[in-house]
Amino acid sequence: MSPAPKSHSPDTANLSFEIAGAKIGPGDVAAAAARLRGSVFVTDCSQSRTLGEICGCNLWLKFENLQFTSTFKERGALNRLGALSADERRRGVIAMSAGNHAQGVAYHAKRLGIPATIVMPVGTPMVKVENTRRHGAEVVITGQTLEEAGRFALEHGQAHGLTLIHPYDDPLIVAGQGTIGSEMLQAVPQLETLVVPIGGGGLISGIAIAAKAINPNIRIIGVQAELYPSMYNVIKGTDLPSRGDTLAEGIAVKSPGHITREIIRRLVDDIVLVSDDDIERAVAMLISVEKTVAEGAGAAGLAAVLAAPQRFQGGNVGLVLTGGNIDTRLIASVLTRDLAREGRLTQLAIDIVDRPGQLALVCNLLAEAGANVIEVSHQRTFSDLPAKAALLQLVIETRDREHLNDVLAQLAARGLSVRT
Repeated sequence: MSPAPKSHSPDTANLSFEIAGAKIGPGDVAAAAARLRGSVFVTDCSQSRTLGEICGCNLWLKFENLQFTSTFKERGALNRLGALSADERRRGVIAMSAGNHAQGVAYHAKRLGIPATIVMPVGTPMVKVENTRRHGAEVVITGQTLEEAGRFALEHGQAHGLTLIHPYDDPLIVAGQGTIGSEMLQAVPQLETLVVPIGGGGLISGIAIAAKAINPNIRIIGVQAELYPSMYNVIKGTDLPSRGDTLAEGIAVKSPGHITREIIRRLVDDIVLVSDDDIERAVAMLISVEKTVAEGAGAAGLAAVLAAPQRFQGGNVGLVLTGGNIDTRLIASVLTRDLAREGRLTQLAIDIVDRPGQLALVCNLLAEAGANVIEVSHQRTFSDLPAKAALLQLVIETRDREHLNDVLAQLAARGLSVRT
């Protein structure tokens, strides 16, 4: 994790930005809130006592995963669509997105009667592709990365007279996302720190402008996946690589925004990186503790707090659960892997004599130790054991790691060679 954050105390007059002709400030966030009223949910910002106890702080969760499209992206999308001229509405819009911005644009474009084309990179989770189509948009899947999809969207939009709705590098998008910060501090004025995921930077930029207009001393901490540290590199002056598949594909952005980076440079106190293991743990914990589904990017804030709880010790901390669009198969994988990490699900390999009764012996020993057998397989051919031996492979369920260690000790005491 990064060192302790620097201190900021900007006056509210220093919260308005003009970058490359684009203007954004607290007044734009207030105007966005008025435009969104009645069309986008004011989601709950609720305290999680259990997660707070685990993390050693007072923790509040902003449930943006409970928006109609299960993502905060609706806010910026609707604010941008609402500013289109009549001619722009008639001709239609185009957007590039790995999924959540796509759904926000598609849903509200359909509501407003605006034709929408969405360009999504290859590898976008199918749940996001199908949900986008279900909202009535034309979906084009092309490009290996969001940046490649973005280049296609720009060229296609220019060729067909479509207005580009950028996912983050647009002042109206930033202002729309900023309404989350206003809502959080209106609901919980005592918040001292907000922990916000960063992809292109639109969400944290808007939240920082809105939150620091209300409380200039509030800390804003950004979170990126270790595999995609693009904004971290820009702000910190580092050159860490962006590569590979991450559970947090919603923030897997190689080229962060030009408008957003300047806002982040001035208003965000620090940016931290989290591993995919941290993100998996956070997704699983939100399901098990809060009974709420967050995608990898949506759980990144909790991942940062779990990874470095001392940084937030005793404070009043707000997290944004930015989205809940995750494949059910991936949820199953995350939960199963979490059970394995906790020692509740374990694969055993046991060398046994190949004769009747050996499987029953092992199963009886496991039953006596209180372990539950989930899967069983014998391997006689593809092993380096003698011809009169067999490899017994089992998946067992135990209460926790301490119980697992006790089970292993009991098997070893009976002379069995066990590998995990």
